Amino acid sequence: MSAHHPDDDHSHLDAMTLRVRALETVLTEKGYVDPAALDELIDIYENRVGPKNGARVVARAWSDPAYRARLMENGTEAIRELGYAGRQGEHLVVVENTPGVHNMVVCTLCSCYPWPVLGLPPVWYKSAPYRSRAVNDPRGVLAEFGVELPEGTEINVWDSTSEMRYLVLPMRPEGTEGWSEEDLAALVTRDAMIGTGLPLSPEEVPA
Repeated sequence: MSAHHPDDDHSHLDAMTLRVRALETVLTEKGYVDPAALDELIDIYENRVGPKNGARVVARAWSDPAYRARLMENGTEAIRELGYAGRQGEHLVVVENTPGVHNMVVCTLCSCYPWPVLGLPPVWYKSAPYRSRAVNDPRGVLAEFGVELPEGTEINVWDSTSEMRYLVLPMRPEGTEGWSEEDLAALVTRDAMIGTGLPLSPEEVPA
């Protein structure tokens, strides 16, 4: 969804999100919280630190067949090898995209999310529209995110729970033979690891 996320109108925020926002407003009015600093902190964990962990996992799997095999067999343990573990990362299953299968992750009951490898969940992931439509119309949701798949591609939607969370292993982009893990990690986006996006192509990497 390049320009619009399903919850941009904020009309379907859950009760917990509304309570947090109310508390943030009170703390801001009393001068205890700097909104700009808070937004920066959230951005760090939602878009920078967390997803970089997952990108490293993906890059290692792309470049090391033995690690990929361990990752697919036991995601939790393989991810722990790289030092990523903790709350909401205890039971991680990795699902792999192939030319004929595309995987997508949702949490229909709440917003269970693999924090150790993806950081904080984005607002749209927690929204009611995404949580319902991802199951009922995954192809339509993907199209809104700008992901157009061939008609014959099978789409698997994985429903995360408090007992099991999922991470998508996207397909390695073409033209990256011989790339280092660091360079490969730069291609991995957060949305590609949720399944609502694809990795960047070599041409799309910022100079």
